[in-house]
Amino acid sequence: MKKLTDGTILANGTLLPCVGYGTWRTPSGEVCENGIMTALEAGYRHIDTAAAYENEESVGEGMIKSGVSRKEVFLTSKLWNTDHGADKTKKAFELSLKKLKTEYLDLYLIHWPIAYGYRDTYPKQMLESWHAMEELYKEGLIKAIGVSNFLPHHLEDLYKEAEIAPMVNQIELHLGYHQPEAVAYCKKKGIVLEAWSPLCKAKCLDHPIVQKVSAECGKTPAQVLIRWCLQKGYTPLPKSVTPSRIIENTKVFDFKLSNTQIAALDTVSGVGRLGSHPDSCMF
Repeated sequence: MKKLTDGTILANGTLLPCVGYGTWRTPSGEVCENGIMTALEAGYRHIDTAAAYENEESVGEGMIKSGVSRKEVFLTSKLWNTDHGADKTKKAFELSLKKLKTEYLDLYLIHWPIAYGYRDTYPKQMLESWHAMEELYKEGLIKAIGVSNFLPHHLEDLYKEAEIAPMVNQIELHLGYHQPEAVAYCKKKGIVLEAWSPLCKAKCLDHPIVQKVSAECGKTPAQVLIRWCLQKGYTPLPKSVTPSRIIENTKVFDFKLSNTQIAALDTVSGVGRLGSHPDSCMF
């Protein structure tokens, strides 16, 4: 039986645990620290944060307080939009390390391809940021590098100059938003897909098809959505600060969705994109 620490092998041989604990909009301080400690106690070994979440210090503190060895945890952070460019990227990375109280990151991502402040000169600064990340990777300060919210045309811009190809693309993926073009492109290129908002902000949990499959499997709707991601080959990053739900989201390896159930879930619609479009984000 698979477990939380099983995962996908990235292009460079690094193991990415198959389910991550997301921390977007988790407030810093005790709430975040307790969430991290609960997640690690429940078996998570993959933590996802970002400079923009403003909780890196609390994530780091929670990891320390958990007593789990740093070597056992796959830790991700992301470069924010105001820090594109070679020098800014390295300074932002150093600050993330300091806040997280760690000497390295397992994965570092460019958070968005087109930053509002650099829109007129895209892709210049994005490419400068990538080259800086390549240098940090070669120095051993990052175990794997990747991107977030990149669509195929953004990845094409990156591939034109990248020495090291992105190993991960973290994008919005859930029952109500499948992104087939981005998924097909990344699979063709060997880029592992991480799914942010896999529970689609609870907007699919009451859908009749989800409820039906939930009843058939004897699992909660949230567990069904996470399992759907896993069987699609995505790495879901469910987020919760409620201990019971953090634990609930780990109980997804003792059942399997049938082909019929997968096909039914694939028809769920009416949600669409929940986040900003990468080409027109206003931040």
